[in-house]
Amino acid sequence: MQVLVRDNNVEQALRVLKKKLQREGVFREMKERSAYEKPSEKRAREKGEAIRRARKLARKQAQREGLIAAPKKKS
Repeated sequence: MQVLVRDNNVEQALRVLKKKLQREGVFREMKERSAYEKPSEKRAREKGEAIRRARKLARKQAQREGLIAAPKKKS
């Protein structure tokens, strides 16, 4: 991963780097690997993640088909 520093603005480059790492899921993975996770806990977590993904996908599809209203935009 590479971030360009423009005009010696290191603070802005750090913000960009942090945002990229957040988007890639690096912080979440570091937190998961910081302690041992029992196989049963791992299965339960992965199952919960799969359920959340399926619900999100179904919600998005229902919004596209017009079955439910899309969330209101912040103005």
